Amino acid sequence: MTTINLKINNQPVTAAEGETILQAAQHSGVRIPTLCYLEGVQAIGACRVCLVEVKNARGLLPSCLTEVSEGMEVFTHTKKVREARKTVLELILSDHPFECNTCERNQNCELQKLAEEFGIREVTYEGAHSASQVDDSAAGLVRDSSKCILCRRCVAVCSDIQGVNAINFIGRGFDTVIAPAFNDPLNSVLCVQCGQCAAVCPVGAITEKSHVGRVWESLEDPEKFVVVQTAPAVRSAIGECFDMPPGSLVTKKMVAALRRMGFDGVFDTEFAADLTIMEEGHELLDRLKRKLVDGEDIALPQITSCSPGWIKYMEHFFPQLSENVSTCKSPQQMFGPIAKTYYAEKVGVDPARMYVVSIMPCTAKKFECERPEMRSSGYQDVDAVLTTREAGQMIKEAGIDFVNLPDEEFDMPLGASTGAADVFANTGGVMEAALRTVYEVVTGRELPSENLHVKPIMGLEGVKEAELKIERTVTEWKFLEGVTAKVAVAHGLGNARKVLERVVAGEADYHFIEVMCCPGGCIGGGGQPRLTTDEVRRARIASIYREDEGKKYRKSHENPAIRQLYEEFLGKPLGHKSHELLHTHYTRRGKYNELLVEEEKEPEKAGAAK
Repeated sequence: MTTINLKINNQPVTAAEGETILQAAQHSGVRIPTLCYLEGVQAIGACRVCLVEVKNARGLLPSCLTEVSEGMEVFTHTKKVREARKTVLELILSDHPFECNTCERNQNCELQKLAEEFGIREVTYEGAHSASQVDDSAAGLVRDSSKCILCRRCVAVCSDIQGVNAINFIGRGFDTVIAPAFNDPLNSVLCVQCGQCAAVCPVGAITEKSHVGRVWESLEDPEKFVVVQTAPAVRSAIGECFDMPPGSLVTKKMVAALRRMGFDGVFDTEFAADLTIMEEGHELLDRLKRKLVDGEDIALPQITSCSPGWIKYMEHFFPQLSENVSTCKSPQQMFGPIAKTYYAEKVGVDPARMYVVSIMPCTAKKFECERPEMRSSGYQDVDAVLTTREAGQMIKEAGIDFVNLPDEEFDMPLGASTGAADVFANTGGVMEAALRTVYEVVTGRELPSENLHVKPIMGLEGVKEAELKIERTVTEWKFLEGVTAKVAVAHGLGNARKVLERVVAGEADYHFIEVMCCPGGCIGGGGQPRLTTDEVRRARIASIYREDEGKKYRKSHENPAIRQLYEEFLGKPLGHKSHELLHTHYTRRGKYNELLVEEEKEPEKAGAAK
C-alpha cells in the first residue's frame, strides 16, 4: 500500500493513497464538520460544510471529495474556512423552520449542534422558504419536507445500501424535494419502513411515528394491564440515550427503569427468540425430512422471518420466494399471543385488558404489529412499539436517573432466556442460535465450535457463508448423516438481493439463509440511537456476545421456561396450537405495490384482496 505524506494544520500526517482529506483528518484526530458525508456510503460534497484550505489551491475544497497528495498542506480552521462554513450554515438555516424546542431532534440534531459550535445567534439571510409537506401515511415513519436540508443521505442509504429506491429527488433548484415518485405518500410506494433513512438523517426531516403518547395513556389507564417486552439489541444501545458509550450493557438497569415507569410486567423478547428457534429449527428439519425422505416438492432453502423490513422487501421484490420464508412469526409477534393467552391465563387477567408494548431497535416493527394477520390471540397481539430512542425519551420524561439505577431482573416466566436469544441482535446471530439447537437435536451432541460461536458467519462482511458436516446422527435423523449443511447470512437488503438472485437463478445450494434488513443486524436498526457507524456496531455486537457468554443456558432448547411452555400449553414444536399462535403467511405485493394473486387459481382470495 502506497502511503502519502502531508501536513494538516502544520502537523505531519500519513495517509493511504486514494484517501480523502476528510479520512486522513479523521485518522489523525482532526475533526472536520460534515452534514452530508456518510462513512462508506456517500461522499458528494453537497453540504459544503467540510470545506478546507489547501496551500496553492485556487479556492476552498470539499475535504470529503479531495484526495490527498504527496506534500499537500491542509488547513482546517483558518479565518477563511471558518467564515465560509458559517456562511454555508446560515444559508441552510435561512430555509429551515425555527422549531428546535419542539422538534423531535432537539439536542440530537447535527445542524443544531454545528450552529451552536459556530456561534450562530441570528440568520442574516432572508427569503422564500421551501414548501412544507408532512407525510404521516406510513405506519412506522413520518416525513417533514420543511426540515429537509437536501443532504442526500436518506437517498443514498435507500438506494445504495438497501436497494429499495423508495425516495429520490423530485424537481430542480429551489423546488427540489426528496420524496417518493410523483410525491406520493410513503405508504403507497415500495418503502419497507426499515428506518435507515431516519437513522442517518442529520435533522428532523424523517423520524419514526411516535407511539409514546399511546403508551403513556395505557400506563395511566387503571383498567389496562400493561406489559412490556425488550428486544435483544436494545440492551446494548439504550445506554447511549443517557450519554453512556456504545456497547454499554445495561440490561438490568433497563428493567429497573421500565418497572419504575409503571409496567405491570417487564419481560424479554429473548424468551420469544428462544421460542422462535424451537419452531423455526423444527420447521427446517421438517422441510428436510419431507424433501429428502418423502420426496415432496418442498421449498428450500428455508429463509428466516424475524426481520419485518426484510419480509416486506421479500413481498415486493421476491414474492416468488414467499414459500421459502419460514412461516414463523418474528419474536415480537410470538410474544404477543403468548402473553395474551398463556400468560394472561396464568395470572388471571382478561386478555381484553392486557396491553402489550414492545421496545425495538426497529421502525418496521410498528408496521408489523399492525399487519391484519397479527391477531392470533383474538386481539391485536402487540398494541404499541417504541423504538430504542422513544424508550429513552420516555425514561427521561419520567425523571428516572437511568445511570444510577440498581440492577433488577426480568419478571418470570416470560423473562427467561438463553445466550442463543441474545445473539439474535447481531448479523449471523439467528443462524448461530438455530445451529446450536438444530445440530444438537440431530446429533445428540453440542455444536463443535469454539465457545458455541460459528466464526465464518460473525462480523460485518455483507454476505457470509458456512458449511457444517453432519458426521453422526441420532436414529430419528439418520437420513441426514453425511450431509454437509450449507448456510448463508446477509445483512442490509442490498446484500440480501445478491444472495436471493442466486437462489432464484438456481445457482445456490444452501439449506438455510438468514436475512437481516439493517446493516449489522438489529444492533444497527433504524430505531437505534444515532449515528450508527461500523465502530458503534462493533461495540454493540461485542457487548451482546458478552451477555451471551455469561448466561447459564446458551441454547434455546435448554430454556426451562420454554420447556414449561410446551409442557403446559403448546404441546410440541409445530403442533396445532403453535401453528395457530406462532405461524403466519405472507402477502405477494409486487414491484408496483399491487397484490399479486392468481385469480384463476384462487378466485375467492383474489376477490377479497381487491
